[in-house]
Amino acid sequence: MLLVARVCHSDESAEVARRDADWLTRLQRSREALEWSDSLVRHDWRLQERPQDGRCRILDPTERVIREGTSEECRTAFARLDSQGAIPAVRGPAVLVLHGLGEGRASMRPLVEHLRRTLDATVLFFGYASTHADIETHGRSLGDVIAGLPKAARLSFVGHSLGNLVVRRWMTLADEDDLTRIDRMVMLGPPNQGSDLARRVAGVQFLAGLAEGAARDLVVDWHKVAPQLAVPPCPFGIVAGGRGDSTGYSPLLEGDDDAVVRVDETRLEGADDFLLLPVHHAAMLRDPEVQRATETFLKVGRFADAPGKGTAE
Repeated sequence: MLLVARVCHSDESAEVARRDADWLTRLQRSREALEWSDSLVRHDWRLQERPQDGRCRILDPTERVIREGTSEECRTAFARLDSQGAIPAVRGPAVLVLHGLGEGRASMRPLVEHLRRTLDATVLFFGYASTHADIETHGRSLGDVIAGLPKAARLSFVGHSLGNLVVRRWMTLADEDDLTRIDRMVMLGPPNQGSDLARRVAGVQFLAGLAEGAARDLVVDWHKVAPQLAVPPCPFGIVAGGRGDSTGYSPLLEGDDDAVVRVDETRLEGADDFLLLPVHHAAMLRDPEVQRATETFLKVGRFADAPGKGTAE
């Protein structure tokens, strides 16, 4: 009986150790996700660059680092893997999904998995080191990823929060050939008119001084950034979170809001559709109604008859 107890205790200890190791691995990856930006993406293979020092690495679909080095070394290794057939080709239309400020690709996984089940398209994550470089740098990284996709592929975008501003900055930088490839775009909780919450931070000198990368663009330099953001030259729809009243979820913000972005801040002239749903900013990507609305817009260019539909402007 004592032997059985010891074996059971040993098994339990091993399970606890395994869970701890898994948790530490997830924590490390989530921290690293804030430090690396994608330069090439093929399905779940990716070549990344670290904006702080220019180091590069290749990740396989399990997030395992299989090569580190200079940009030239990693691009050569990526091309070799591609020529050997290790990396699946991207065929047909592609949808690029972008996360928000202070997040990584993992935050978009619930939405990406839904879109991969329901769309006849290749759905790709685009990850970027949001707090370590500015919006323009992230827009150029997105351009590198797009340049690495087949030229014939139609492109659509789904952005959450800051991810929409990255796409809009890329659209300003892109050439006409790439712009004509764009099919549709869905904006989830986009701070298209800036952020009152960020402006409040800017009013606190100590906090404003801590803002780095794209956060600084929102907190300190919005007046410089806003004119550099294109209105999408394609059908685009906006999903905003809010209560549908004059108070919203945050007592710090005036009017309706999703606890981070005010509903009025999400609006952008030229939108083809607008949808207001009772969902918090951070919960959008897990919300079934948001997922279905995103899917529907990418398919037909409207949110159809989803509850919460409002005027497009």
